[in-house]
Amino acid sequence: MKRICLIVFFISGFTFSQNLEEQIYNATESFIANKNEQSYQYLVQQEIDFKGKAKSKDEQLALVFLQCNKAFYLKDSNRLKPAISTYEEAWKRYIDHQLSTISDYDIIEYCLKPLGNLYTKTNNYTNAENTIQQYIALAEKSKNRDQYIAGMINLSALYQTRGMHASVLELVARAERFSGISNAQKEKLNSLKAFSSLSLKSTNDKDLAIQQAMPTIETPFEKYRLDYQEALKNKDYVKALEQFKLSKQFQKEEVLTIRELAKRHVEEAQLYYLLNEFEIADSFLENAIKLLLPNDEDQRIPEKSNLYAENTFIDIFDLKARLQTQSENALEYYDLSFYVAKMLASNLTSQESKLANVIGNRKRSEWCIDLLFNDYKKHPNPEIFKRALNYAEKDKAAVLQDVFQKKSLLSQHPNDSLLLQEQDLLKKQEHLTDVLIKTQLGYQLPHHDNLNKQLLEVSISLKSVSEAIDDKYGVRQNKTIDFVKLENQLNLDQAALVVYFYGNNALYQFEVSSGQNKFSKIELDAAVKEDITGFIHLFDNASVINNNINSFTLQAFKLYKALGLDQISDQPNLIIIPDGLLHFIPFEALLTESTETTNFSKMPFLVTLKNVVYNSNVNFYLQEQKKATDHQILGIFPVFENSNQVLTYSVDEAHAIKKLSKAMVLMHDDANKAEFKKMAAQYNILHLSTHATGGDFINPANIAFYDQPMSVNELYSMDIEPELVVLSACETGIGRLQKGEGAMSIARGFQYAGAKNLLFSLWQINDASTAILMSLFYNSYDKTKSAHLANRQSKLDYLQNDSVSTTKKSPYYWSAFVYYGKIESQETHGNIIYYFIGILALLIVLFLWFRKRKTTI
Repeated sequence: MKRICLIVFFISGFTFSQNLEEQIYNATESFIANKNEQSYQYLVQQEIDFKGKAKSKDEQLALVFLQCNKAFYLKDSNRLKPAISTYEEAWKRYIDHQLSTISDYDIIEYCLKPLGNLYTKTNNYTNAENTIQQYIALAEKSKNRDQYIAGMINLSALYQTRGMHASVLELVARAERFSGISNAQKEKLNSLKAFSSLSLKSTNDKDLAIQQAMPTIETPFEKYRLDYQEALKNKDYVKALEQFKLSKQFQKEEVLTIRELAKRHVEEAQLYYLLNEFEIADSFLENAIKLLLPNDEDQRIPEKSNLYAENTFIDIFDLKARLQTQSENALEYYDLSFYVAKMLASNLTSQESKLANVIGNRKRSEWCIDLLFNDYKKHPNPEIFKRALNYAEKDKAAVLQDVFQKKSLLSQHPNDSLLLQEQDLLKKQEHLTDVLIKTQLGYQLPHHDNLNKQLLEVSISLKSVSEAIDDKYGVRQNKTIDFVKLENQLNLDQAALVVYFYGNNALYQFEVSSGQNKFSKIELDAAVKEDITGFIHLFDNASVINNNINSFTLQAFKLYKALGLDQISDQPNLIIIPDGLLHFIPFEALLTESTETTNFSKMPFLVTLKNVVYNSNVNFYLQEQKKATDHQILGIFPVFENSNQVLTYSVDEAHAIKKLSKAMVLMHDDANKAEFKKMAAQYNILHLSTHATGGDFINPANIAFYDQPMSVNELYSMDIEPELVVLSACETGIGRLQKGEGAMSIARGFQYAGAKNLLFSLWQINDASTAILMSLFYNSYDKTKSAHLANRQSKLDYLQNDSVSTTKKSPYYWSAFVYYGKIESQETHGNIIYYFIGILALLIVLFLWFRKRKTTI
C-alpha cells in the first residue's frame, strides 16, 4: 500500500510540474497573440503566481521565455527601465539555474542582444560592453558565426557612440577576416568603418592611410548618410541638409521604430538650427515630442511626470532651450534635460558609466551658468548667484559625493544588511574592474571565469540592492548648497571661498566671503589658455624656472590676476575649489605682486599672504568630520635600495616621523602591499613615501610598494577612514583628467576609499627636498595637530631655511604638495587641551581655598 501511495505521489507531482510549465507557456503565448496594456497587466499578475511555484529547470526556462517576451513589449512601449530590469531578471534566472544544460533556447537573441542595446540607449556603456562581450564569448564557444559577427557589430556601434573610433576600426578588421558574412552584415561593417575613418580623418598628410582605407559604400542610404556626416564635419550645413534629405528618400519609415523616427526629427531640427532656421527647427522638435509622448496634451512644456528614461528627450530639450529668447524658459528646458539624465543615471552602477554620464551634464551646466551670468550682469541678485553656483557644483566630483553618501549612510546604520551587501558588491565590482584592466594590459593572466559576465552579474545585483536601499531610506542624491551653513562656516574659519567652473568657452569664478558674493566670467581665449598651460609646464622640471626666473615671476603674477585672485576679499584663509586644468596649478606659487627680485625667499608668493586649502566640492567643505583623538601614523617607506629607483632621503623622512610622532614605520621589504592593506584601516594617519605615476589614457595611476604597485582601481575596493593621508610621492595628484570629476589620480583613489583630508603632490619631486618638507610638516603638525596649518608653515619654514640653497628654494621644490580637506584651527587641537587643564586647575584651587576657609572657620 505504501509503495502505491509513493507512485501516486510522484505521478501527481510530475503531472503538476508539467501543468505549471504548460501554464507558463500558454500564458505567454496568449499575451503574444494579443499584446495590449490589459493583457500585459494580466501577465504580470500571472508571473507573480508562477514565480512563487516554479521549482524545476523546465519551469524556470518557461519563466525566462515569459520574461523575455514581457521585456520586449516594455521595450516597444518605451518603458526602458522596467524592460532592462525584466531582461536582467531573465538572464540571472537563466544563469542561476544553469538552463543552458537542458535547452538550446537562444538566450543571446532573445535576451542578451536587446539588453545590450537597451544599456547603450540608456547610456549605461559599462554594462553594455560587458553584455556584448558576454554574448560574443557565448557565440564563439558555440561556434555561432552570425551571432559572433553581430556582437562585433554591436560592440563597434557602442565604441562609435563613445568616440572610440580606433577601436571600431580594429574590431571591424577582425570581423572582416571571417568568411561567409552576410551581405547585410558586410554593409553594416562597411558603414561603421566608413564613419569611424571619417571621424579620424583630417586634412593632414599623415591621415592619408585612413583616407585610403575608407570603404566604398554601396547602398544609397549609407552613401548619402556618410556624405551628410562629412558635410556636417566640414561645417557645410547647406550641403549637410541636402544629403540628409536625400538619405531620407532611401529609408523606409515603416521599418523605423518610434524612437528612430523621433531621432531623425531631432537630427533635422539640429541642421535647421545650424542654418538659423529656428521656427522650422522648433517644428521638428515638436513632432519628435509628439512621437515620444503621444498622450501628452498640447502644452508649452512637457510635465516631468510624463517623461521616461530616454536620451532622445535630452537632445530635444537641450535644443529647445537654445531656441528660447527668455532665459527662464531656456532654464526650464535644461532642467527637463537634467531630470531625464538623472533617470538614466539611476540605472548606472559602475563609476566608469557614471563619469561618462557627467560629460553631457557639464556642457549643459555651462549653458545654464552663462544664461544666469548674463542675467546677473543686468541685475546682480544674490539668488541668481546661488542658482548659478549650484549649477557649477551640480556634477563636480559627483561620483565621489555618491561614494561618501553611501559610506555616511552605512556609518549611521552599521548593521544594516542591505548597506553591508551594497558595500561588499561595490568592492567586488572594483576588484573585478582592476583585474579586467590588468588582464587587458597584459599584467595578469586571464581569469578562469569570464570577467565581463561577473561584472554584469555584480552590476545587476548592485542595482537591485540600491533600489531596495532607496525604498528604505529615500533616494540618495547630491545635495544643493546650504548657503546659510556655508556663510556661517566661512565666518568661523575666517575664510574666503573661490569656486571655479572650467567650461568649453569660459572660466567662471564664484567667490563667497563675509556675506558677499562675486560672480565673474573669464573668456577662455587662446591667450588665457596659454597662461594656464604655460604656468603648469613651468614645473615640468627644476631647470625651467631656475634658468629664467624673470619669466617665472612675470607668468606667476599674470596668472594670479587672470584667475581673478587679486579681487578676492581680505581673509587669512583661502579655500579653492579648482576645475579642469586648474587642478594641476599650485596656487600657492602664484605671485600677488609684480617683482623684480630673483631671490625666491623674498618673493610675494600667495602662500606668504594666505593659507591655501583645496577641496573637490562645496559640500565636501561643509561635511561633518569625526575628529580623532589619537594621531598614530602608519608610515610606508620601501626605499628601493639596490635599485635604479632608490629613495635615499626617504630614510631621513622616516626617522623624522619616528622622532616627532607616534608611528609604526614599515621600511624596505616590510613596506609591501599586503602589509599595507592589512594595517591601513587601523591608523588615523597614513604616510606613504614611495614612487607613484599618474598613468595615462591606457594605464591607470598607481603607487609603488616594495614588492608590487597598487593601481587606483585597487584603492577603490578598499574601505578606510583615516583622518589624514600624506602621499610623499611623485604625481600622486596627477591622472587622466575627467571632466567634472578631476584627475583620476592616486589621491582620488584614497578619497574613494574613504580619506577626507589629503596632502599630495602635483609633479615629480626631489626626494631630498621632500624629506626636509616632510620633517618641517610633522614638526608643525606635532604642535598644532592641524594639517592645513602645518602644510603652509612647512613651506614658509622651507623658504627661510638657511641650510637650503637658493636654487632649491624655487617653487618647483616646495609647492608641489597641496592640501585637500578641512580647515582646522590651532585652538581646536593643542590649545584646547591647555584650556581644559587651566579650567581644571582653577577648580582645584577654588576647592582647596573653600576647604581651607571652612577649616579656619
